[in-house]
Amino acid sequence: MKKKLTLTIDKSVTEQAKQLAKREGKSVSEMVEEYLKKRTAEESGWKPKPGSRTSRLLGSIKLPEQYKNKSYKEIKEKEILEKYVS
Repeated sequence: MKKKLTLTIDKSVTEQAKQLAKREGKSVSEMVEEYLKKRTAEESGWKPKPGSRTSRLLGSIKLPEQYKNKSYKEIKEKEILEKYVS
């Protein structure tokens, strides 16, 4: 469920954010949400239990450069488009 949030940000920052969002094919809301998800995950301090399967797998997969800083949704969309549109 999405909820509306009102922010007060300097005009020059909002203009730059809009330009960046356009270049990345996202909305400013998506960019802010991604940032906040990342920061809140960092703040949670969650770490897998030592010796668990998750801890052994953590960091074992290296993504190709083209997928760095992309969400699962973005990667999936790109792969589907390549498979069915090309």
